[in-house]
Amino acid sequence: MKSFENKVAAITGAGSGIGRALAYALARQGCHLALADVNSEALAETAATARKLGITVTENQVNVAEREAVHAWANQVVLDHGRVNLLFNNAGVAQGGTVEGNDYADYEWIMNINFWGVVYGSKAFLPHLKASGDGHIVNVSSVFGLFAQPGMSAYNATKFAVRGFTESLRQELDMAGGAVSASCVHPGGIKTNIAKTARMNDSLSKVTGQAAEQARQQFNDQLLRTTPDKAAQVILRGVLRNNRRILIGADAWALDGMQRLLPSLYQRLVVGSMKLAARFAPKPKRGVSEGKVTE
Repeated sequence: MKSFENKVAAITGAGSGIGRALAYALARQGCHLALADVNSEALAETAATARKLGITVTENQVNVAEREAVHAWANQVVLDHGRVNLLFNNAGVAQGGTVEGNDYADYEWIMNINFWGVVYGSKAFLPHLKASGDGHIVNVSSVFGLFAQPGMSAYNATKFAVRGFTESLRQELDMAGGAVSASCVHPGGIKTNIAKTARMNDSLSKVTGQAAEQARQQFNDQLLRTTPDKAAQVILRGVLRNNRRILIGADAWALDGMQRLLPSLYQRLVVGSMKLAARFAPKPKRGVSEGKVTE
């Protein structure tokens, strides 16, 4: 793909964060948009602003964890726009807690959105992308799809799964030799609402030395540094270059390098740094609930 002008892009999680930034960046380049999000109000905001840039925009409230809804949306996009060239499987959630402290429901909830949402989107849109004659699938994993961290087993599992799925898909598309490709995106800390809406339970305190709500706030304040606009720029540049892997942020590059150089030893380094951080972490504030914190 050499240009986004007059193409049609479908974006999940378009109501905020990277999804919204992608919508605006593509609209400025003359790309028509099919936007989806589970939050209809946030979605309507994104759509209204994008329309002001002079392109065609459709919006659908879609829960990516529901297979039938995703397939129905894909068919509707083609009916509304006549074709679709780009799919950004961007919608995602986060969950924090130890393996012992998590319920099975925690793993099922995040897997249905972060992994199955990507699978449903990819399978629903792939025939339409092939029919367009010039298509690209962009699946958003994470820096936590490159290396693992204690207290993040559910999130790590989904993002490693997205990475494996996308890399296999890309190889299949390469072998087919058609006009459709795929890229896997690994953002570092992006200034989105993912930390604020993450589900966390207080088993995480065994790892961080903090109550769940304090860990959430520290993560949001200290680790989310790259703006969604910058992330969108990097992603779109990677698509035009047909990159297999798209890293976003200095932290993503550094952690990717660490995992490559120290594929096993990095785990000991992470454990050591987490123990040190927990030792000096602020003590839980009085009155902070020890119960499970959800979105």
